[in-house]
Amino acid sequence: MILHKVIPILVLSSCLFPSALAQEVFSRSSTISPSSTVEHTQDFVEVVVPITSVGLKPSAKLGFSGKPGPKLNINANFGTGFCLDAACRFIATNYHVALTAPVHKIKGQKVVQRYFATGPDDKGATANNLPNVGAAAYVQSRDLAIFELRRPLPHHHGLTLSLEELQVGQEVDIYGYPKGMINPVRKLTRFHATFKAPTTSGLLAFDYQSSTDKPIRVQGASGGIVVDRKTEKILGILSETTETMALAVPVQVLADFVSRVQPFVAQRIFPTYQKVSPSSGDLYPRLRPPPDVFAKFVPSHTGVLQHRPEEPYEVTVLREKAQGLANSMRNFIAVQSFAWGSGNGEPSAEAEYEVRIIDGEQLFRSYPEDKKQLMRSPLPPLRASANSSTEWSRLPKMVGTEYRLKVQEAPDSIMNGERMKVFQYRSNVEDDLCLFQPLDDYLLFMIGRIVPVGCYGEVWTDENTNIIRISEHLDLSDKLKEYKGWNDYLIVVTYGLIKIADEPSRRAPLTIFTEGRNGKRIYWCRGNFTNYRLFATRAEIVTNKHH
Repeated sequence: MILHKVIPILVLSSCLFPSALAQEVFSRSSTISPSSTVEHTQDFVEVVVPITSVGLKPSAKLGFSGKPGPKLNINANFGTGFCLDAACRFIATNYHVALTAPVHKIKGQKVVQRYFATGPDDKGATANNLPNVGAAAYVQSRDLAIFELRRPLPHHHGLTLSLEELQVGQEVDIYGYPKGMINPVRKLTRFHATFKAPTTSGLLAFDYQSSTDKPIRVQGASGGIVVDRKTEKILGILSETTETMALAVPVQVLADFVSRVQPFVAQRIFPTYQKVSPSSGDLYPRLRPPPDVFAKFVPSHTGVLQHRPEEPYEVTVLREKAQGLANSMRNFIAVQSFAWGSGNGEPSAEAEYEVRIIDGEQLFRSYPEDKKQLMRSPLPPLRASANSSTEWSRLPKMVGTEYRLKVQEAPDSIMNGERMKVFQYRSNVEDDLCLFQPLDDYLLFMIGRIVPVGCYGEVWTDENTNIIRISEHLDLSDKLKEYKGWNDYLIVVTYGLIKIADEPSRRAPLTIFTEGRNGKRIYWCRGNFTNYRLFATRAEIVTNKHH
């Protein structure tokens, strides 16, 4: 584990027309009717945002001379999005909105990352005709995308998202930014609807009353929100419409999507949805077994070496599973993201690296284009930070092979209706199993040394003893001067099944979370692993040319 502290020194030197619907849906219409008061609609201006993309597209038409001219057409695309999180740093919308309106900024904030819940290569993807794009294939029931902004939108916030099952006839309000009669003027619009039924394609169908008095085009409203009229909780994401029906992607699908691409965000907005939180605390107090119970070849007070008693069957199975997990993670490629911050604030720095694991050794390169290989991920440009390293591979290996580690089974726990096995472990500083490396960063060089410490934590598994989570606490209760002021440290790694190419599914790290306390200040690092690929060696013949 590395904890980093910088010491300053003086150095001289849009959404367009909806895609085709399934057979169960009637023909589409260009009108949709609001029936709302302006006052209530304004309450959602800080939640729902317009998405607009305007660009120039070359025209193939002939000029006045009869030859192809340099004529350009304005290409405008419109859509709607909404604040996914409380701080509004993530904007959710439809996949087809993100596809047709590839925005670089939303309300002045730069888009730094895009996440798609579906795509043309997905199983079950169907072709849909999108203006300015043409035929695009995607799964309509996962018509979702997320824009990550560099900074949160000021004066904006998210709403509570509901995973509850809808009732037939349940009254809702739908909010979006449909294209106005005067292009490109748009305003937030609300219209009433009632839940009809789920469709066979996995969407939610809502009936609404049309009004021919003031028709409003549906163009641009896709990506808006369906809100329960009583609780004002979000129930779905508007995807498509017909003359009398609106279709929405269920929040359940959004929860699955966010949990996969942004598990730490999912933890905040769906606190009861995830089976295992990526930064959850331990279930039980620190393990403090009698010192003689786990002795193994340890001198007793008589000077006679004692053998440690044989471990219980469940602990033996856990060690085998841990060793198997460690062995399965020795060769692969993945993208590992990092976000560093402190307290309850938003990240102060972020980075992405492609990590290559070759025979258990890590190599990093900045993602996606940098070709320089690094032995470790660089430290963030911050005065102090907590950093993750190889704990995701070290912890399973330690649990599986280090018999100086004391392990015992704790009572099972029920999480989201599923039974979870819990094991506790503990190591003394004399065992030399857990290490701590505080660093002083002097900009041009770093000073630090590795310190052996005691540690303890928990291993959570499913009913078949497959490892789902491992935590580690470093015991920094004394020698504070030696630890450079750090007095607490926690790391949590979660594991799950991944699929790489045509290989059988394997377990691999999904998230890694570190948290350290320096004085009264808490620093953290959040990371998740995505885009897994199998590492394959490739032989190349290199010739030297002499001139």
